[in-house]
Amino acid sequence: MQRRNRPAVDPTIAPQQGMTRDGQPLSYNRAPAADLAPWLGRLYVTKVAIPEDYAISCGLFNDTAMVRIQLAGEWQAQTQDGPVSTRRGAFFFGPQSRHMPVSVTGSFISVGYAIRPGTGTSLRLPRVGEFVDRVVPTDVMTAPSNEFLSVLAPDATPEEWLLALEGLVRTQVERLGGAPPDPVTVQFEEISLRDPGISVSAAAAECGVDRRKLERVVSRDFGMPPKQVLRRARALDMASHLRGVADTAEGEEMALRYYDESHLIHEFTDLFGMSPRQFVANPQPILTLALESRQARRLEALHRIEPGQSRPWE
Repeated sequence: MQRRNRPAVDPTIAPQQGMTRDGQPLSYNRAPAADLAPWLGRLYVTKVAIPEDYAISCGLFNDTAMVRIQLAGEWQAQTQDGPVSTRRGAFFFGPQSRHMPVSVTGSFISVGYAIRPGTGTSLRLPRVGEFVDRVVPTDVMTAPSNEFLSVLAPDATPEEWLLALEGLVRTQVERLGGAPPDPVTVQFEEISLRDPGISVSAAAAECGVDRRKLERVVSRDFGMPPKQVLRRARALDMASHLRGVADTAEGEEMALRYYDESHLIHEFTDLFGMSPRQFVANPQPILTLALESRQARRLEALHRIEPGQSRPWE
């Protein structure tokens, strides 16, 4: 099976939140306030200094919808709708079915949060399946861009930004009725983080529903069928391991979710557009930031580390 070598890094990048032992960039990210936990998965602030005319070509691959407020940097993403350019503003990134090429020129600042599956359904927002692999203005889903920008004071600390965002989201959730996501969705999300090698039938049994109902609920709340959700979760865990932002004690378990190395290479290449070896050999700074935040959330959700506790890769 694939062994993890030291992943390549871009020496030009200077993240202001520090690096892992392998030299991978880190964001400031944390769990949401307890009262927002049914709807939010993670909040983050990323501040990276690079030369003004320097461009990073990388990508994103998120398993949840995201709100990203871009405060600096010139961004371009290759979405299902074609190229989308973003500068200062707030944008809704739908969940992704595969790696999305993304580039940014100049120093950048991004602030945002992950939206848990089922939130759109419970708050009666447009169906998340309509936004898979797409990037649209936040006006479409939650609030206008200027509403997000107005709460982020330029001289505030990262934690002050996140507290301000939580205040805004809290108001939005209350306005939309505050209903929690479907319990089946919540349980399947936990399964996908804990055991993405499980069969769909076994997952349905664990959720206490038949397979047909699970497929209906997951397709509605994740935007794709349960088999695809589990396949994506396996790949994201493996990618985190390869980039050095996962618990190394889980590395063998993550590899054993694949039948053999050819199965790993085939699935990984299909979802990321490159082989595991290429993935390790090329710097992936933007993607690594997202993977690290997801793994921190995953370990906290599975009670393997406590919120705020040092992470295994730090």
